[in-house]
Amino acid sequence: MTGSADPLVISFGEMLIDFVPDTSGVSLAESCAFIKAPGGAPANVACAISKLGGNAAFVGKMGDDEFGRMLVDILRKNGVNTDGVCFDTEARTALAFVTLRKDGEREFMFYRNPSADMLLKESELNMGLIKQAKVFHYGSISLISEPCRSAHLAAMKVAREGGALLSYDPNVRLPLWPSEEAARSGIKSIWFDADFIKVSDDEVHFLTQGDPEKEDVVMTLWHDKLKMLLVTDGEKGCRYFTKNFRGRVTGFSAKVVDTTGAGDSFVGALLTAVARDPNIFHVSLSLSLTHTLALVFKTSFYYRLIG
Repeated sequence: MTGSADPLVISFGEMLIDFVPDTSGVSLAESCAFIKAPGGAPANVACAISKLGGNAAFVGKMGDDEFGRMLVDILRKNGVNTDGVCFDTEARTALAFVTLRKDGEREFMFYRNPSADMLLKESELNMGLIKQAKVFHYGSISLISEPCRSAHLAAMKVAREGGALLSYDPNVRLPLWPSEEAARSGIKSIWFDADFIKVSDDEVHFLTQGDPEKEDVVMTLWHDKLKMLLVTDGEKGCRYFTKNFRGRVTGFSAKVVDTTGAGDSFVGALLTAVARDPNIFHVSLSLSLTHTLALVFKTSFYYRLIG
């Protein structure tokens, strides 16, 4: 554990093993070897927060297998509280094969039929830990099937009742959903519960079927309970929208090697800042988000260790 005195940020959801080709720009079939790396967006966020000196915990379920135990050990070695992690003796830890295209973007092939994370039950949740959260962060993958969906909703409810801010990064992974329409419906089913939401420009297009560059399209995703809506625009930086102001922060120039974990690093840096100063929503965000983008460089390289 880090022993951080920061308010607690809890990440809820999946942690899995990524298998990445050892050579970039090749298909899965073309790859002769793969590198094993921990992954899963919520777990990545928790590790990013801890690496930045924050107070992070992860809540989820692993298979009671070597991969599952390895993942929990990695969380602990990186200072993440694992009191909310449980194991399934029947189902395995999820696997994902991730191809790195020549442009640095990724394609996914998942093995979870079902995996342990999908089988998390409400009765297995560490509600005492969840009640301590200052920020409760989650994605949408845990909404795809029962019993994990019900556990997800119950955890959100307890966190909210405990006074936590709710953070949502849908992290759209279409191959895991029955259909595109099921994905849109499932992702939007908890949209109005979040205090802040981070989406990519591609996700804006998927959710709205509109041009993500147009502000009126983005604002169809806004709701009155939101404190902040963030749109990441890849190398161009990000746009931010609050009740009182909006703007854009440009990105830093860098050679793209691999985008895996970049968005999770961004979210981790942002939530670290939010936990330390919730007033971030009431002042100009430009400086804070510039700092957040800078911190991404400190954490995003770390994906081969945390996913």
